[in-house]
Amino acid sequence: MRTDQWQSGIIRAPLSTILQAGSLDGLSVQWIGNDHGMRFLADPFGIWHQNHLYVFAEAYDYRTKCGKIDVLIYDSELTFKHRKRVISEPWHLSYPVVGEHEGHFWMLPEAHRSGKLSLYRATNFPDEWKKDDLFSFPVAAIDASPLYFQGRWWMFFSPPGTALQKKSELHCAFADSLTGKWHLHPQNPIRVDVASARPGGTPIIDGDTILLPTQDCTQTYGGGISLVRISGLDTQRCESSLESTLKAPPSFAPWTDGLHTLSATGSVTLVDAKRISHSPERHFHDVFRWLRKKLRK
Repeated sequence: MRTDQWQSGIIRAPLSTILQAGSLDGLSVQWIGNDHGMRFLADPFGIWHQNHLYVFAEAYDYRTKCGKIDVLIYDSELTFKHRKRVISEPWHLSYPVVGEHEGHFWMLPEAHRSGKLSLYRATNFPDEWKKDDLFSFPVAAIDASPLYFQGRWWMFFSPPGTALQKKSELHCAFADSLTGKWHLHPQNPIRVDVASARPGGTPIIDGDTILLPTQDCTQTYGGGISLVRISGLDTQRCESSLESTLKAPPSFAPWTDGLHTLSATGSVTLVDAKRISHSPERHFHDVFRWLRKKLRK
């Protein structure tokens, strides 16, 4: 019996510093705080606004198996101020990529169990969000990671296919605007590799190429971050190559069994790391949930 328990944290260094070093060794992390053995925060993405850091993360509970999106607010000194639930749906939500475009805050959480990818816009940042009815995407993309690059919007994601496809295929789409119309890249999948395909953080522009954090799932889901360099990208072709792989360093102990988000947020970088628990507690909850369903029938 094994249960992945994730912990999110803030590193007081820009992502460029980490990429240049090629390692997380020697970097201290300010852990956001693990809620409980059956609850955790994962997939942190952030944005600075009016000298405050807003960290959006998946708040997951093994007892319900349904993730929600919470915001954690920090002042300019990274002192914690407040936490609040901001998006809750009947289906699982995770990977809340957040950004600002044309004067509006937007969020693109993973929600493939709903059957589609939805874009949310803030009606009252950071507390209130509403779906943008103009946004339409061709597939229920998993861990969709958008980037404006060379005059177009690009979306990197994994497909809602088999369990293996979700971990081993990288797809791409492009559009003239964030809301679309989105076109699937004719070369999809642009990469097939269980060690470096599923997105795992913020795409970074590096000259005329892109560095995309992806997940190394060879030994375990989210075992590490593989940095993939994407070059020659246009609407007809794309090349990719593995640049390097980052693992959770010993200083992250006890959270050293995995690493699956690397999120650029100005002067800081957001990460999450995991430990694998062998406690049977989660499996007891799974049995109780199954029994409740049977009794309702």
